[in-house]
Amino acid sequence: MRNFGNKIVVIVSLLILVIVGWGAYAIIRDIRKATGDLVSPVNALGTQSAELLNPTPTIIPDPVTVIYDVRSLSRLETIHYSLEKVITAQSNQGDWAFLFGDKLLFVAHGEVIAGIDLENLDPEDLELRDGTLYVNMPDAEVFVATLDNDKSYVYNRETGLLTEGDVNLETTARQAAEDAILEAALEDGILDQAEINAENYLVRLFRSLGYPEVIFVKDSPAVGE
Repeated sequence: MRNFGNKIVVIVSLLILVIVGWGAYAIIRDIRKATGDLVSPVNALGTQSAELLNPTPTIIPDPVTVIYDVRSLSRLETIHYSLEKVITAQSNQGDWAFLFGDKLLFVAHGEVIAGIDLENLDPEDLELRDGTLYVNMPDAEVFVATLDNDKSYVYNRETGLLTEGDVNLETTARQAAEDAILEAALEDGILDQAEINAENYLVRLFRSLGYPEVIFVKDSPAVGE
């Protein structure tokens, strides 16, 4: 009987320990839950307060500083034409041409390069209004109009029976070829395309410098106000 009584005492003691332990666990779990519910709003409030007291700064570049960086690019070549022209040059082509005349056909290969000279961009040509950068860009111009001497050549030349030809005729043909190549490029709209290409390039450049909105104007930005 004594052993049986001891076993009952042990079992009852174990049950009491289990019940007490479960109760303690439940109390601790409720405390943690309540604490977590209180901490979350406090943390959120702290984050909002930190954002108000220490806001993230917005950096707006100085147009005057930017313009000096842009002008350092100097001449911005935005288009390159390669052209071919056939030029006829002649002298003494009257009734006595078969005796004293001189005539040649000159095949001219040349190139024309156009773009924007950013040295002509002044600080007053850039203005920032309401987050938009207004740019009064210089007009496009031709930088180079020249012959490619390696590809240009005299195709045919005819001289009279009594002359060795005009020594300056080929030089005259070359000069005329340069003018003709430039004129052809201008007629084809090289300056308009050079301006479009320059705007596309500068838009990407200004956006990379922190100006999301860029508008090009023909007059001074202040005039458009």
